[in-house]
Amino acid sequence: MFGLGTTELIIFGLIVLVIFGSSRLPSLMRSLGRSANEFKAGLKDPVAPVQDEKPEDKSNS
Repeated sequence: MFGLGTTELIIFGLIVLVIFGSSRLPSLMRSLGRSANEFKAGLKDPVAPVQDEKPEDKSNS
């Protein structure tokens, strides 16, 4: 799909390990997995719309 071979994945893994360290890596991967699951769930169930607007206060009119 992305054309990544074994060598590229190993290099990528080593870079991530150097940047984040071995102590933070499990929590980082856990957060990434949870985010991916929430994203997939959002794609499957687009029924609940997000409401960004506040209800208008008609008492001040």
